[in-house]
Amino acid sequence: MIQTETAHYRSFNNVHVYYELHHFDPKKPTIVFIHGFLSSSFSFRRLIPLLKQKFSIVAIDLPPFGRSEKSLTFHYSYENLAKTVLEIIEHLKLEQVILSGHSMGGQICLNIAKLQPQYVSKLVLLCSSAYLGRLHSGLVMSSHLPFFYLWVKTWLARKGVKANLQNVVFNHDLIDEEMIEGYTAPFLDDRIFMSLSKMIRDREGDLSEKDLRKINKPSLLIWGEEDRVVPLHLGKKLQQDLPSSTFISLKDTGHLLPEECPDDIRNYMVDFLSS
Repeated sequence: MIQTETAHYRSFNNVHVYYELHHFDPKKPTIVFIHGFLSSSFSFRRLIPLLKQKFSIVAIDLPPFGRSEKSLTFHYSYENLAKTVLEIIEHLKLEQVILSGHSMGGQICLNIAKLQPQYVSKLVLLCSSAYLGRLHSGLVMSSHLPFFYLWVKTWLARKGVKANLQNVVFNHDLIDEEMIEGYTAPFLDDRIFMSLSKMIRDREGDLSEKDLRKINKPSLLIWGEEDRVVPLHLGKKLQQDLPSSTFISLKDTGHLLPEECPDDIRNYMVDFLSS
């Protein structure tokens, strides 16, 4: 049965997760969208309408982001986040999904492909996180302090949402009130800063080169040439380490690809997924 637009909130892997289904039909190829750090499924709002007629789409808010639970007991490692997404895939009875991740979400996609490759047909990585190690031991130790979350809150707020968006978007004219409000909303709840403190302790770092070279799913890597967060040279290195990958770079484009150039991404994705 096709579900045109539905929102869901239920428990997977001992944490409540918000996810959306767009033109969901298990008989159609399904794209699972996974957002980046400090973001949510909101970041795909311009891309989903361009793809939902041709594909079933699942867009997930990874905990503790967006409208998902800001749990203080959940283990926020990339591997455990990948297992959470896998539980959603299994719940929806999906097989051979297309995983598309932006920034940190790309690293979650790669973890899923490592853990359960039988669920993955192809990967579309948008300025994917790569080659980051675990955070400095001093910061990890400090995260155990009772009021460390207030430091996290202060650190994230030091420039404000608009300035942070200017760092990830090349064309600042794209930044409007809707975008600012959408990226601000999840951070009005102090529990997210407590959860982020735990994430500092739990995050194990990105997959190694050895792990990446074992992932042989067809992969499309799309990068912004003006990306300040995950620079272009890291994307080219990732393309070398993923055996079955294609690399595309976009001029005058920053890190927040789904917001900046949804039409280009849609065209490249459709060509890649149709081949």
